[in-house]
Amino acid sequence: MHGRAAYNRLSNSTFESRVAGLVLAMFATMATIYVASRLWQDAESRTYLVKELDKRTMQNYSVVSVDETLKLIACREQQMRLSAIEMDLAAARQEGFVSGYLSQNDTQHSKKRHLAVIGIITTFGRKKNRDAIREAWMSTGAALRELQDNKGIVVRFVIGRSANHGDSFDTEIDSENSQTNDFIILDDHVEAPEELAKKMKSFFVHAVEKWDAEFYTKVNDDVYVNIDALGAALSSHLDKPRVYIGCMKSGKVFSEPTHRWYEPDWWKFGDGKWYFRYASGDLYTISRALAQYISINRSILQTYAHDDASAGSWFIGLDVNHVDDSKFCCASWTSGPGVICAAV
Repeated sequence: MHGRAAYNRLSNSTFESRVAGLVLAMFATMATIYVASRLWQDAESRTYLVKELDKRTMQNYSVVSVDETLKLIACREQQMRLSAIEMDLAAARQEGFVSGYLSQNDTQHSKKRHLAVIGIITTFGRKKNRDAIREAWMSTGAALRELQDNKGIVVRFVIGRSANHGDSFDTEIDSENSQTNDFIILDDHVEAPEELAKKMKSFFVHAVEKWDAEFYTKVNDDVYVNIDALGAALSSHLDKPRVYIGCMKSGKVFSEPTHRWYEPDWWKFGDGKWYFRYASGDLYTISRALAQYISINRSILQTYAHDDASAGSWFIGLDVNHVDDSKFCCASWTSGPGVICAAV
């Protein structure tokens, strides 16, 4: 009797030991599978990074860490940018203030990158202003092409379309442009005073997509510009990739609907009701990178009641060099070297 009880306890102990061993084996198998899968994923990730690095550097590295990969890529990109800047600066010194470059599109012939594209904002009924500008500083015909070819400065009047598309306003502009060939006509923009900020955005989008330039400049059609002084001033900023140049100011935000300068979005500017710093709308310039930024983000960039404040708002939060240059203040003409503009 005692022997059978002892035998039963031994059998039960053996069974429990086998169950425990089976459970441990199962856990060990699962752990092995998990570790193996993670190692496989790490191996795949490492292989992918190495292959990507090989593609970028055209070299065959056997073992490269992730940090080393990112640092190497960043260094090579920085080196390329510095080389491009050095070549542009060398060309600018040689040619006055025009920087040269080889087209990024290998299928096209070599060409120079323009120094600046100047958009003169105009509207219907302002032909006298346009003719005065053509005579004073913009030039026409062969002289206008020479300004573009020799000094690298493209100058065009900027205008939209009439609300009644194809009416006499549109036909007059088309007729004028057929004679002068000096307009940017924004077919998708309707001319209206309250739409000026959107017109500015459309100008930058059109200009950066049509011409490759270092800078893009906006000027009103009642401002006279010293082209040589403007070119010299812009050339001094060629080393700044994201630059916003103008007569910087700020101003009160008016919340009264009856006020001439009423701002519908006044509540966005805080309790003090002051605009952030922005360049006066008479004349200001942005670099190529900022014009490209506007082009890429055109659909989500907010516009406000004033076109100059709107342009300034687009660069808030970006790493942009704001240059407050008194030579861009066009309130009155002062004689002397370096004078750029005068509003009339």
